[in-house]
Amino acid sequence: MSNTQAAYLAHHFSDAEQQRESAKLGMWIFLVTEILLFSGLFVFYAVFRAWNPDMFINAHRFLDVRLGALNTIVLISSSLTVALAIRSLQLNDQKNAGRLLLTTILLASVFLVVKYFEYSHKIHLGLLPGKYFSFQGIEGTNPHVFFSVYFVITGLHGLHVIAGMLVISWVLLRTWQGEFSSEYYTPVENAGLYWHLVDLIWIFVFPLLYLVG
Repeated sequence: MSNTQAAYLAHHFSDAEQQRESAKLGMWIFLVTEILLFSGLFVFYAVFRAWNPDMFINAHRFLDVRLGALNTIVLISSSLTVALAIRSLQLNDQKNAGRLLLTTILLASVFLVVKYFEYSHKIHLGLLPGKYFSFQGIEGTNPHVFFSVYFVITGLHGLHVIAGMLVISWVLLRTWQGEFSSEYYTPVENAGLYWHLVDLIWIFVFPLLYLVG
């Protein structure tokens, strides 16, 4: 066992490969629970849309498709940068990996800024969930239901974006400290898996909410 391996190999693993496979298995199990969580929300969406098809179509017109599309491009780009960061570590290019991880965080920040402007506009118009809904310009019964669905799904997704930013910031700091190389980059790889899931969920959210009609 080399000194480099000893620095990161936990005592309860026999070798680095066993540690890597165990960490990836744990991450995949965690991702399955996240998929189940959002699957429940998508069922919630499907039920209420089936009950209120015309209202959903009328209400979705008050979402800005351009901002939703922009955020889609931003997240897809961030998936690319985190994948390239992992590839850089595989090539022992820690400096470039750090730049790419930082770019991923900046792109995630852009996503949140765009979402902030979206939310601000909805709040200004009174397009809010439940009893807080006060807008009068949407045809159909109970348009507040659509915005309840909108805020629950996008709000929870936004929390996952923030969590992803924190995780990527953690592996970025460790990258800058020289902890990762072609021999050991499992935490970055797992952070990338989580981030890919966050991006994938948005790819489903965007058409379901912004392209209803």
